[in-house]
Amino acid sequence: MLRYLMIGAVIATAFHSIEAQEIELTDSLTITPDTLVQDSVKLDGKVESGFFTENLDSVAVTNETIVTSTPLSYPKNIPDSVYIQRLQNITSPLEFPYNSKVKAYIELYTQKKREQVEIMLGLSEYYFPMFEEALDAANLPIELKYLPIIESALNPKAFSRAGASGLWQFMYSTGKMYGLQVDSYVDDRRDPMKATQAAVDFLQDLYKMYGDWYLVIAAYNCGPGNVNKAIYRSGGKRDFWQIYYRLPRETRGYVPAFIAAAYTMTYHNEHMIQPKPADIVQATDTLMISDLLHFKQVSAVTGLPIETLRALNPQYRRDVVPAQKKAYSLKLPFEATEKFITLEDSIFKHDREKYFASNRLVVSPSNGYNAPSVPKNKAKVYYTVRSGDAVGLIADWYDVRTNDLRYWNNIRRNVIKVGQKLVIYVPKNKVDYYKKVNTMSYAQKQAANGKTVPTNKVAVSKTPQKLDANYEYYTVRSGDNLWSIAKRYPGISSNDIMELNGFSSSSKINPGQKLKIRPKS
Repeated sequence: MLRYLMIGAVIATAFHSIEAQEIELTDSLTITPDTLVQDSVKLDGKVESGFFTENLDSVAVTNETIVTSTPLSYPKNIPDSVYIQRLQNITSPLEFPYNSKVKAYIELYTQKKREQVEIMLGLSEYYFPMFEEALDAANLPIELKYLPIIESALNPKAFSRAGASGLWQFMYSTGKMYGLQVDSYVDDRRDPMKATQAAVDFLQDLYKMYGDWYLVIAAYNCGPGNVNKAIYRSGGKRDFWQIYYRLPRETRGYVPAFIAAAYTMTYHNEHMIQPKPADIVQATDTLMISDLLHFKQVSAVTGLPIETLRALNPQYRRDVVPAQKKAYSLKLPFEATEKFITLEDSIFKHDREKYFASNRLVVSPSNGYNAPSVPKNKAKVYYTVRSGDAVGLIADWYDVRTNDLRYWNNIRRNVIKVGQKLVIYVPKNKVDYYKKVNTMSYAQKQAANGKTVPTNKVAVSKTPQKLDANYEYYTVRSGDNLWSIAKRYPGISSNDIMELNGFSSSSKINPGQKLKIRPKS
């Protein structure tokens, strides 16, 4: 049986994520036409928190400490005129305007996150040629190659809170729309080549809709629906900076972050930032596999570490090449290819019944799903899902991020089932405390987290809500929700109301409650 076809390739190992920070830069610029931005737009000099700021903190090499070449002294307090001139000198179909937001992100990249930029520069030596070739073939601006910098920090295994995955951060539905296979075994969104081609196709379609690259970039982040809504609420204006305050908060920072990424990758030498060599990049061959294969079979017979196989093949979610009805690719280190071919029969026969009983593809716990390694100084505990539980609640009870909980358990779209056992990593010195959570009632868990469970009793009296005279308020009526309330106030979104009132995605509103809407003018 012909199980493979050799194809030359190169691959880089992905990186794991760590806690993110929100960076604020306080100095504010006045926007003028000289900066290529409409002078009617007033922006603060802050970095918006969002997944792309978290991604900056996600670049770390296999749990090792980042070794930086950052000099003791590097350029700071660069005049605005220098930034403006450098941006204008970038030859591109895209204009690169400068304002306080762009400056905030440039300083984030070139001063606060220099080490991470060094690593991304090293990775870009592998990924950018791939992006450039696909963009050039479609006659798209080559500078769009900077999108994965803010989408994933060049991490093919990046997974967002909203469920987007891969270098180009495709959502499930969008990935399927552009031909990416996403199922229990394969996630093509994490395949660098396939995801890049899908991104190029998506960008082409967006440009046909808008004819403006910054609207395209905004729509890539938040979706055409949100951009169309912002255009409508802005009276039909079709310029990113003119619809800026009608867009979701994260998207407002997305375009400035893109401009800053283009600046930083172009002028990193001027800021004394040098690429950190990606010594984990390996020359590989690609074999086309046409029979069921488990990574553990390959590892046991060839001696290749299973982590190497996972790094070279991030699209396989359960360490399985599910080649039953069609052939699938498998990347191997160049020097291991001949060994695989020589030992082919032994590899496919090794523990065959253990991994593929009766030569069938079966979802079982023994197959795993490309689980992450144990975080440093953490211990593993288990929680059994009960009726009424939600991912956010469980994360709160164990004091972990929902994003981490989903990642540890391969949870998509926050779907969990009653009886499902979840793996959670907690501090080693608090294992006994967190083990008790699995035996507590819902009320006990909420109480331990400083929250009370509402009862059906009607309170006789209630402390009046204190109002801030500097804000406009809305009194909630029966049947209201944040979206319907936001519609009453042009320029205000439900996200704005949530942020102003300190709500989370699980917060509820009640009739009679007074909500802050906006500061009084």
